[in-house]
Amino acid sequence: MMGRGTKVVKVGNVEIGGENPVRVQSMTKTPTVDVKSTLRQIRMLAKKGCELVRLGIPDKDSALALGKIKKKSPIPIIADIHFDYRLALIALEQGVDKLRLNPGNIKNPKHISLIAREAKARGVPIRVGSNAGSLSREILEKYGGVTPEALVESALNEIKLLEENDFTDIVVSVKASSVPLTIQAYRLLSSQVKYPLHIGITEAGILVPGSVRSAIGIGILLYEGIGDTIRVSLSASPDKEVEVAYYILESLELRRRGIKVISCPMCARSHFPVEKVAKEIEKKFKDFPLNVTIAVMGCEVNGPGEAKWADIGIAGSNNRVIIFRYGKIVKETTWEKAVLELEKELEKWKEVNSN
Repeated sequence: MMGRGTKVVKVGNVEIGGENPVRVQSMTKTPTVDVKSTLRQIRMLAKKGCELVRLGIPDKDSALALGKIKKKSPIPIIADIHFDYRLALIALEQGVDKLRLNPGNIKNPKHISLIAREAKARGVPIRVGSNAGSLSREILEKYGGVTPEALVESALNEIKLLEENDFTDIVVSVKASSVPLTIQAYRLLSSQVKYPLHIGITEAGILVPGSVRSAIGIGILLYEGIGDTIRVSLSASPDKEVEVAYYILESLELRRRGIKVISCPMCARSHFPVEKVAKEIEKKFKDFPLNVTIAVMGCEVNGPGEAKWADIGIAGSNNRVIIFRYGKIVKETTWEKAVLELEKELEKWKEVNSN
């Protein structure tokens, strides 16, 4: 995988770009004016590992609620602004850590200049977020529709306006719901700017198809060294977005968070309820404080042999269950006691590896 080598931009206490890890974002799905519910969701996301959270700002009351949310949020907050530049100014006054502006609907140079001046005075970065569904009429006419070049030009035009106002704390995105279109747009964009890139597939869909589309699009880009922060956009609870984001990063060996459960696909050799046990382990140890790989295997073929590189493993074989570490059997037990005995081994593993 190639290095990213982008400019570093600071959002609150979180750095994006350069050699920093790929940051995980999500977006609240509560009405922003409902401060209590929004904060509850932000805290839940932070617990899941979300590092930055975006809030939709559809009106003045939502913008005015940001101050109360900011005071109690455990992670930096981003105001998502469309159409009305005045909402961006209110958001800045309320102390947000970052703005997201859409060049398709906030493009008046005077308004951009005003936002840039106020953001710079406060040290607040701006994401220029170009979306396939909100390109300007001029751009669409020029390119005959939504193309990678159209998405990139839309973003570059607004970047130029910001740079003309001596504003360079910029993050950029060029999202579409089409995976190939998104990949092509980011490849083109990354060859033209050194600003950190926020990547994702917009309107990806419900949980399973949306996760697959996001994993393919985001995964290909990250593997090519493109992308500094990601958001998985799902029609699902935002905690699922964060979970999928970490699975993507984990699959590419870019980041780890807590346990990683690997398991065999099961076949006629299986002597063990692999899926049931794997789900139980994921649920029971989801908040385990250290990175650890746990293998759940259905037979002696896929057991210690093929999973010998796992930190800890569990495998079924006829009437017994074995627990192994790095391929060596450390304990025999029964199906009923398997997860309990695994927990004991995890505690031992934690004692050894937490120093």
